[in-house]
Amino acid sequence: MTNKMAAVFGALAGFAVMGNVYAADTVTVNGSTTVLPAMQLVAEGFMKANPGVTVTISGTGSGNGIKALRDGMTDVAMSSRDLKAKEAQDFESHSKKVTRYTVAHDAIIPVVNPKNGVKGLTMAQLKDIFAGKVKSWDEVGGAKAPIVVVGRDSSSGTFECFQELVMGKTRVSPRALIQASNGGVVQAVSQNPNAIGYIGVGYMDKETHALEVNNVKPGMQSAKDKTWPIARDLYLFTAGDVKASAANLIKFMLSAEGQKDVQKAGFVPVDLK
Repeated sequence: MTNKMAAVFGALAGFAVMGNVYAADTVTVNGSTTVLPAMQLVAEGFMKANPGVTVTISGTGSGNGIKALRDGMTDVAMSSRDLKAKEAQDFESHSKKVTRYTVAHDAIIPVVNPKNGVKGLTMAQLKDIFAGKVKSWDEVGGAKAPIVVVGRDSSSGTFECFQELVMGKTRVSPRALIQASNGGVVQAVSQNPNAIGYIGVGYMDKETHALEVNNVKPGMQSAKDKTWPIARDLYLFTAGDVKASAANLIKFMLSAEGQKDVQKAGFVPVDLK
């Protein structure tokens, strides 16, 4: 990283990718911690091509990013879910027209500690575990040990998608250990041999073991061919009048170069066939 840039990490997995403090223009980006690693790479490439622009990124969760956009506190919102009807109404009441950009395809991956012997679950088993109905690993082919559920906070787009695609109308167990970011889930699961959580495909690493679901292997290929049962799109949103630098950042992310960064971050590019 050049002396033109720095990465500042915060407690909510937020960070700023920053250019020269005297840069003529700043683009603020706020929201999903899932989109965060892709946006970091895209912002680095964008600033190299546009030395007069600084891109500042905060990973605070999809809901918080959308609120910041509504309140005029950010230029671009990152989200791992679409707008809710209430959010769309809020923008309308603020006389702001919202524009949505699909920037990547993602998969939500259930993960366990590498010491866990379980290799896969059905969707029904996954739902029952997170609901607290299945309480021991030996009920799903593992060792006789209590299951520790690790979940996401309600401002998370990943939480919203998991709730919709896996849980339906069933609530996640109130005993779940709630984390504010994908990184927080990885850390919690990697430190507890009995834990299970869920993350975006871009956060898969050796610290956790990704589970098969319905006998489908997790990863880029199953997300690409739509065989993965917990798949979703990732978005950027703008509202009202958009300054040129923010529009150009989004255009860069949707370019061939930007989509290479999206793939490098572990997601399926929107133009990958």
